[in-house]
Amino acid sequence: MQKKKLLKYLIFFTIIIFSAHLTKTYVVERVDVHGDSMEPSLSDGEIYLMEKLSYRLHKPERFDMIVFRYRYDDDSHYIKRVVGLPGETVQITDGRIYIDGKCLEDPYGDLIEKPKRAENPILLGNDEYFVLGDNRGFSSDSRDSDVGNVKMSQILGKVWIKVWQKH
Repeated sequence: MQKKKLLKYLIFFTIIIFSAHLTKTYVVERVDVHGDSMEPSLSDGEIYLMEKLSYRLHKPERFDMIVFRYRYDDDSHYIKRVVGLPGETVQITDGRIYIDGKCLEDPYGDLIEKPKRAENPILLGNDEYFVLGDNRGFSSDSRDSDVGNVKMSQILGKVWIKVWQKH
């Protein structure tokens, strides 16, 4: 009788561990905010959940907050806002973002003082996104050569729910 009970508990805990692993791998994962690049939307020290299912069903949309792998270090993840979509041309002129030559109504960031590589038109490939931090003066994002255009294969998921508020 004791062996049967022990076996049931072992099977139960195995199922729980396996389910937790599947959930973390394919459904939802914790994301910590480091730095001020997404202020005021996200603050340093806050914790969010990133959901991973949406982008298996559809592509990221403009203004989504995404989590992606830094292309030179798989262990470094960035959180930024999608501004440019595949096939679009992005340029920053006079502090404003232009998509295919039209000024983007951007409710998330201030005028951009340093357009960097986006001073010239950037044509996005079929699987590339142009991302910016909301705190445009203090963000390493697609304007920087080392971040550049973000490929769909780098995108891990979408920022979803805040689970810890910085005090």
